[in-house]
Amino acid sequence: MKALSEIDTTAKRASRAAGFPWGIAEEIGKNIRLLEMFGLPGIKNLNQYLKIYKNQKFQNISLIAKSNISKIPYCPIIAGVSFLDQVTIMEELDEINFENVSFPILFMPFLSRASEIIGKKILLKIDNKEFLFNFNQSIYSNYSSKEIWEKSNKINIQFLENKNLFNENEWQELYKLSEKIFVEETEELKLKGAGAGTIDND
Repeated sequence: MKALSEIDTTAKRASRAAGFPWGIAEEIGKNIRLLEMFGLPGIKNLNQYLKIYKNQKFQNISLIAKSNISKIPYCPIIAGVSFLDQVTIMEELDEINFENVSFPILFMPFLSRASEIIGKKILLKIDNKEFLFNFNQSIYSNYSSKEIWEKSNKINIQFLENKNLFNENEWQELYKLSEKIFVEETEELKLKGAGAGTIDND
C-alpha cells in the first residue's frame, strides 16, 4: 500500500507536469491524499483527468455565485481553489449550485477543507449522491463506487448550522449522573492540589 506522503508528492508532481502552477499542484497533492485517506478514488480520477486536461477545454471560474452554469464543463480543480478562497464569504449564501462540473470527486476535498475553515458541516449533493463533510475529519456518503466519475449534472452545496443532536433535558440528566463522581473539596485536597505542603525545603 502506498504511503500517504508518497501519494501527496506524486500527485503534486504529476499535476505540475500536466500544466498546473506549483501552488495549485500543491493543493492537488493535499487533496488526493485526503481522498485516498477517506477511501475515495482520488488517484484513479486524477490520473484520468490529467490525461485529458491539455486536450479538452474546461471552464475556469474565479468568482463563485449562488448559481453557476456553464455549457463547457467546469474544471474541478480551479472551481475548488476558488471555493476554498471565497468560502468565508459564500457561507452567507446558505447554499450554492453548480451545473456541469467535470470529475466531481476532485472537487470534494476542497469542500472538506472549507468545512474546517468555517467550522461548519457542509452537505454536498451530486446528482443522486450525498456527501457530508465534517470539519475535514471525515466524509459520510451514500457513494461506494471506487470507479472514475467523469461528469456531474447538478451539484448543490449547503452550509449546515451547528446544532446538538440531543435536547437540554437529555444533557441535564447526563450531567446530573456525572456529578456523582464529584469529590467535595477539603483543605487537605486543596493543599495537595496546589502542589505545596507545610514544609519548605529551600
